[in-house]
Amino acid sequence: MSLATKFGGYTYENPFMNASGVHCMSTDELDEMDNSRAGSFITKSATTSHRAGNPEPRYFSVPLGSINSMGLPNQGIDYYLNYVLDRQKSHPDSSPVFFSVAGMSVEENLNLLKKIQDSDFNGTTELNFSCPNVPGKPQVAYDFEMTQEILSKVFEFFKKPLGVKMPPFFDFAHFDAMANILNQFPLAYVNCINSVGNGLYIDVETETVVIKPKDGFGGLGGEYVKPTALANVRAFYTRLNPSIKIIGTGGIKTGQDAFEHLLCGATMLQVGTELYKEGVSIFERLEKELKEIMEKKGYSTIDDLRGKLNSL
Repeated sequence: MSLATKFGGYTYENPFMNASGVHCMSTDELDEMDNSRAGSFITKSATTSHRAGNPEPRYFSVPLGSINSMGLPNQGIDYYLNYVLDRQKSHPDSSPVFFSVAGMSVEENLNLLKKIQDSDFNGTTELNFSCPNVPGKPQVAYDFEMTQEILSKVFEFFKKPLGVKMPPFFDFAHFDAMANILNQFPLAYVNCINSVGNGLYIDVETETVVIKPKDGFGGLGGEYVKPTALANVRAFYTRLNPSIKIIGTGGIKTGQDAFEHLLCGATMLQVGTELYKEGVSIFERLEKELKEIMEKKGYSTIDDLRGKLNSL
């Protein structure tokens, strides 16, 4: 029984990671991820310099998940780049980690990626095309022309492994159109999905919203979004070039949730809301539960089941 996953030329002990934005703001949190049972981890989506993010409260746990409008709080790219470069020197034999960037403009995205290209970072970079929680800014991935323009400019100079994090899509025509764009580029992976944007949760006792930014509108995560996440993983797995891997994110709370993402075609799995609620001990539990399901079903490796979802 093995949960080993091959990704980007490396083998990871298991497919589990944190979702960018959760348990990765500080070096202390990144160290905890590194020392956990997770197969790998990703840094907080970085901008050029430190961002305080949106006013609090900006995250709220609800019975079936979470709602947040964080506003990209982060320590700036140098903080995270120095961390991953130091880790490379101190752990030369470890599988490389993932580095997330999310510029507030096309120009900033290009500059962030140029900095990574010019550095000694040997891992995989994730370009966040889905930031639904920044007031006044649309999600890049919902502007198909902009998505194509950015990727065209990026791959003129960026030669390291690059993946993109996508918001959810809800229409077959959009799956088709976005896949046609993504297939034009040598992407390492597509991450499906970021939070479902602009939900609203109400506290009936106080008759108010539960987060401060955007009059209470925020991205939904957790159990709420799993069916949407699974649909996006499956839709892109069946449309993208086989060389483009899928990272499944959204609603992973149990080993069964992980199994479902893998069945839809995911190669690695990111955990957000439930990691926030449980802490890094969740990875040990998920690993155990996934192995139990695979053993019960007679699967000895993840490759035996990945993408094998049946239709009726």
